[in-house]
Amino acid sequence: MNQSDQNTAETSQPFQPRLDLGKLRDSMEKIKSEIGKVIVGQEKMVEHLLAALLSNGHVLIEGVPGVAKTITAKLLAKTVDVGFSRIQFTPDLMPSDILGTSVFSIKTSEFEFKKGPVFSNFILIDEINRAPAKTQSALFEVMEERQITVDGVQHDMDEPFLVVATQNPIEHEGTYRLPEAQLDRFLFKINVGYPDLSQEILIITKQHENRLEDKTDAVNQVVSGSQLKEYQEVVKNIIVEANLIEYIAKIIVNTRENQFLYLGASPRASLALLSASKAFAALRGRDFVTPEHIREASYAVLRHRIMLSPEREMEGLTADEIIRQILEGIEIPR
Repeated sequence: MNQSDQNTAETSQPFQPRLDLGKLRDSMEKIKSEIGKVIVGQEKMVEHLLAALLSNGHVLIEGVPGVAKTITAKLLAKTVDVGFSRIQFTPDLMPSDILGTSVFSIKTSEFEFKKGPVFSNFILIDEINRAPAKTQSALFEVMEERQITVDGVQHDMDEPFLVVATQNPIEHEGTYRLPEAQLDRFLFKINVGYPDLSQEILIITKQHENRLEDKTDAVNQVVSGSQLKEYQEVVKNIIVEANLIEYIAKIIVNTRENQFLYLGASPRASLALLSASKAFAALRGRDFVTPEHIREASYAVLRHRIMLSPEREMEGLTADEIIRQILEGIEIPR
């Protein structure tokens, strides 16, 4: 075989990843298939939720009522064999209602800590912006450090630990703006829009044909908690070249120097973008990150971490438009 024939044979061979991503991809496809039994469309939301699952990162889902924010999160939780807890945030909710409280035991004559609903693996917080600042602050430690401290005693969360929160962007009566410090703890902010006409028809048809009272009954468990932790370890080993690490840094630094932004992204955003890019690479069957994976993750990673200047906000600019301008202004590494 001459040199040209050898080169042709090498280039014609299918891509073989250095990491074994077969089981991971099969499991993620099965999860998508299970969710698809109930949810029509919303592929981007599901993809980002899977990426967050692989990154062990928290997600904030924002959308108008009725676009399947809560049901999608519940379905995702059902496909994974881990503990699930749902917390409905209300204006009268107290930190102890989430974290737990110490209760005096007559039998032992001592105070015993009774764990709150946050002690689980998959936490769904519905309408997170309805609780006041005092209750919001109760989530700071547990979301960042996977632990809580009550009465000077540290209580660690079991892994995996994932918070998925929902909020309504248009209703402001009885709501509280999330602090920037809390927003920064979410890996992604996913904006969910309306379905198109064909999807709307399919939603109505499915509802008409579905005789199940509980839609989640159609969804089966796909992966165990130990398998998910194994997949998360695989994702950590995804290869990232030095020029792509520099690309991520340039994107983040540009948000701090951008004239249209009042607040840029923190170093936590750099780490979030790195983790998310690895997860998207794994979902695409690649054991290495490409610029496309970084760009794909950038919007959901950054849109809640930057703040537009008042002048630009009054002009109607959005965070996504600024992010797009930033990505277009930075040379893509090759």
